[in-house]
Amino acid sequence: MIELRHLRYFIAVAEELHFGRAAERLHMAQPPLSQQIKQLEAELGFQLFHRTKRSVQLTEAGQVFLAESRKLLHQLEQAIQTGRQVSRGEKGQLVIGFVSSAAYNVLPVILRRFRSQVPAVRLELHEMPTNEQLDWLRDGKIDIGFLRPPVEDKALQVTTIVREPMVVALPENHPLTDASQITLSQLANEGFILFPRPLSPRAYDQIISLCQQAGFSPNVVQEAMQMQTIVSLVAGGIGVSIVPVSLENMQRTGVVYKPLAEPAPCAEIAVAWRQNDHSPSIQRFLEIVNQAMILR
Repeated sequence: MIELRHLRYFIAVAEELHFGRAAERLHMAQPPLSQQIKQLEAELGFQLFHRTKRSVQLTEAGQVFLAESRKLLHQLEQAIQTGRQVSRGEKGQLVIGFVSSAAYNVLPVILRRFRSQVPAVRLELHEMPTNEQLDWLRDGKIDIGFLRPPVEDKALQVTTIVREPMVVALPENHPLTDASQITLSQLANEGFILFPRPLSPRAYDQIISLCQQAGFSPNVVQEAMQMQTIVSLVAGGIGVSIVPVSLENMQRTGVVYKPLAEPAPCAEIAVAWRQNDHSPSIQRFLEIVNQAMILR
């Protein structure tokens, strides 16, 4: 059987063209090295070297075998390096789902940090609502989700990473845009643009509850799945909305954001992954999520 050590012995002799120097390079005695080369030639069935008392030269077959042996060892080194990178979470692919508002808040910070530290891991991103992310996580279609809690699924690990206040989004020509802050009672006669409750039950219920405490039930004239769609509808004068403050980062023209006078509800973003998935690349990504959140 030809072993990798035989190839290393052969390459050393082929490069030195001297058994003594090759043995010294390999930190072994010359007689065992000569014996190993003879065994390799016997196994191969052809001669690798022309030997005389004065010189050692590669045969034509030995020259070809040297080139192929170098390729083989290089491929082995590459395989080892790749295996090490994968085992450390430094190579591979991650599929990530995210709610739209995460793109204006935590996601850019995390992705920039991840790409700078782990450039060999390919990221595939999918914008989708929380309920769809949960389905895809369970089915193994995505590895990590940035979604809206709460999540009641023992198969998933969920950690809240952001809590941000919600603000009122108004069309830029609205009479209330000159106010420093807005009370909910001032919006009693407005048409509201909201996200469907399944998209984020906790935030939706908080908004409805606050409106009811202010003495009215909001008149929802339009629902939209994506936060940027809600903001665009506000800019178009369809109605007003209550949205996470990070949407100000969209810099959408035609919209003015105002803080609430009442204690504002908080929109939360959590990172979720499968409880039993111990992929090194997932663990590396989560480490960077933690780093990014500490630095915020």
